Amino acid sequence: MADTQDFKCPRCGGKLEFDAASQQMVCPFCDATFDPETLRTASDEHTAGEAEQPLPAADAQWSGAGQSWSDGEDASMQSYICRSCGGEIISEATTAATSCPFCGNPVVLSGRVSGTLKPDYVIPFKQTKEQAIEAMKGFVKGKRFALQSFVRDNRLQEVKGIYVPFWLFDSDVYAAVRYDATKTRHWSDSDYNYVETSKYDVYRSGTMRFENIPVDGSKKMADDLMDSLEPFFFDEAVDFQTAYLSGFLADKYDVTMEESLPRANQRTQNSAKQALAHDVHGYDSLSLREETVKIFPGKAKYVLYPVWLLNTKHLGKTYTFAMNGQTGKFIGNVPVSKGRLAGLFSAVTVGVAAAVFAIGLLSGLF
Repeated sequence: MADTQDFKCPRCGGKLEFDAASQQMVCPFCDATFDPETLRTASDEHTAGEAEQPLPAADAQWSGAGQSWSDGEDASMQSYICRSCGGEIISEATTAATSCPFCGNPVVLSGRVSGTLKPDYVIPFKQTKEQAIEAMKGFVKGKRFALQSFVRDNRLQEVKGIYVPFWLFDSDVYAAVRYDATKTRHWSDSDYNYVETSKYDVYRSGTMRFENIPVDGSKKMADDLMDSLEPFFFDEAVDFQTAYLSGFLADKYDVTMEESLPRANQRTQNSAKQALAHDVHGYDSLSLREETVKIFPGKAKYVLYPVWLLNTKHLGKTYTFAMNGQTGKFIGNVPVSKGRLAGLFSAVTVGVAAAVFAIGLLSGLF
């Protein structure tokens, strides 16, 4: 049975949670607040002196319930004992923080964030659960062609704050590009119209340093979803402490640094080429002829980024929205009203027809 860690209020013994609004550990019972840094030593001493609680013995044997695990099937699930009530917590192998389903105690599964799996940094939540809910309401109402029954009747099913694992890559890059470019000049006289096209060989090269190129390390989180929530600002990251996980969900990575390298290199290459392209100005056309990008291995960091996930239900279908827990950037898809889109199409068609008719009338007058 693996170990868990929770954070108790030094004053009343209540269960502390990290509060995104105040950036403090807060006790909901006596309203005391504590800095996460000051709890580190006390928590370590408390954990070291506390023995693991055994599972309660059963008075009788039950038969016929459940099936045996097949070979390797149970490798993705592990069980833990809640230090608060003694209940058993079953979680996936990648879950690093959760809450007890019996007493609601927020717990950190300490074995998941120790040793080689311990993150280097964490960006604490700054946006609260209430802000995430209000952001979703504003987001949905702001969609002009959203299905009105969805705007009016959707039911919020679940809101959860989760720390998503990311790999951040630093590297030096040499890049060179060559373009075929043109400039076009037009003029005319009383007899002719002239067009002059000048052709150019454009070359740009340079060395660059890229820092904190992000690649999410969770297979559960879609890459396009995480890309859409960027940017996260690393200058607000702090040294990792398990206290920041209390009251939130957290996953450890299940995509290794080595597995993340191809995507990181692709993002770095694209950024390098864009940087050179932005340095080319004043041409009417630009066509890439050849390019060279060399990435020199640098440093990688393991970081947890804050994300709010919101699930809402409408007509039996679940819709998922997400918010950057640091900046408040909100994304998601809402069902579209086909009637409203048809009305827009009709309005555009009528407008174009009216314009064509007016041009015809004017042509007839002159």
